[in-house]
Amino acid sequence: MLTDHLIINLLIILAVAWPMGALFVRLGLPVMLGQLVTGLLLGPAVFNIVSPSEALTFLADLGIFFAMFYAGMEMDPNELLEHIWPSLAVAVGGFVLPFAMGFFVARYFGGTVFQSLFIGIGLSVTAIAVQAVILQEMQIHKTSIGHIIMGAAIADDILSLIGLSILLGLVKTGTVETVGILVIILKVAAFFAFTIMAGHFVVPIFTKRLEDYNAKGFTFAMISALVMATAAELAGLHTVIGAFLAGQFVRKEIMHENIYNAIGDRFYGLSYGFLMHVFFASLAFHIHFQWNLSFLLLVTAITVTAIVGKLVGCGIGALSFRYSLRESTIIGFGMNGRGAVELVIVAVVIALSNDLLAQGVISEPLLTEDQFSALVLMAFITTLLAPLMLRWSVIKTCSGNEKEQFCQLWSDKKRD
Repeated sequence: MLTDHLIINLLIILAVAWPMGALFVRLGLPVMLGQLVTGLLLGPAVFNIVSPSEALTFLADLGIFFAMFYAGMEMDPNELLEHIWPSLAVAVGGFVLPFAMGFFVARYFGGTVFQSLFIGIGLSVTAIAVQAVILQEMQIHKTSIGHIIMGAAIADDILSLIGLSILLGLVKTGTVETVGILVIILKVAAFFAFTIMAGHFVVPIFTKRLEDYNAKGFTFAMISALVMATAAELAGLHTVIGAFLAGQFVRKEIMHENIYNAIGDRFYGLSYGFLMHVFFASLAFHIHFQWNLSFLLLVTAITVTAIVGKLVGCGIGALSFRYSLRESTIIGFGMNGRGAVELVIVAVVIALSNDLLAQGVISEPLLTEDQFSALVLMAFITTLLAPLMLRWSVIKTCSGNEKEQFCQLWSDKKRD
């Protein structure tokens, strides 16, 4: 509901995020960092001017939904398929190593086996929505590295879903539910089969007849995005994967260029011009500081483990396909953002923990309050650092004698 309170909150967020983002851009930093700092300052962690609400959460989710559709429009589906094997290698390396490292770090800090396993899952996640925004802003989303990162982020989301399902089954029944895992794999396979069929055979029938009268092209794009988001959710995946793949359907070669540009402009304006400010600001609303040494050590250990685990794990996956050390480093930094997906996983685990504690099935929570806060802080810090690390690695690579594919795009961005 559009209330006076919501309007005032939106006004405050936009009025602060706009100049804050402009300031960060003038400093040579990504605009999303200004939006994250805006949320940190306005949220409960500092001044507590704006509080989380269902309405703000809805607008934030809508913003990342639009941004993912636009990211899909900007990336070539054939390029994604061409890089599927290195993407899978990067995803597996970036899932397994952070998971294992997170488990042992949590055990060292006194976590139970289940607590340590869930922390491992938390560290292995990559937020595809955050990665899409970072790559878009860095102007390397159309390169081979950009396609590998996006493909790996999608595969990582599937691995996280399977891993989380296995752990939830272990907690509930004490056994690995093989049938449940097979059902998940079949649903994911059916989702991608549906995606390929729709993208190649169904969508072109409609796009050839599209016109931009009364923004009919945008309406069709929204219908496609919502259908794919529903299919993704039925498969157990995040809705933004559906939005991204729906954006892949909207290709220049199957519709009039003017309609394609109009659809892109509307999705870009709604997301990057409005709702993305709300999304990144709202990520910081979940931050709660605890100023004691044991908590700060836990947060530091988990955050460092998350960053190093992703960097090394994804880097090894890229190196195995003969990508250079520089390219592998960029891929590792590019996979390091967490963000909203992390919060969803933590919320699911906390809800199950509360139910099982009430039923007497378990005697220890699946995540303690300190572990919960540490994971949320880790998600915020890695989301904050990911564009900085990626930018640093790109600048270092493009300033040397050996020029990579994306350096021309990076140079063009700096001249704009």
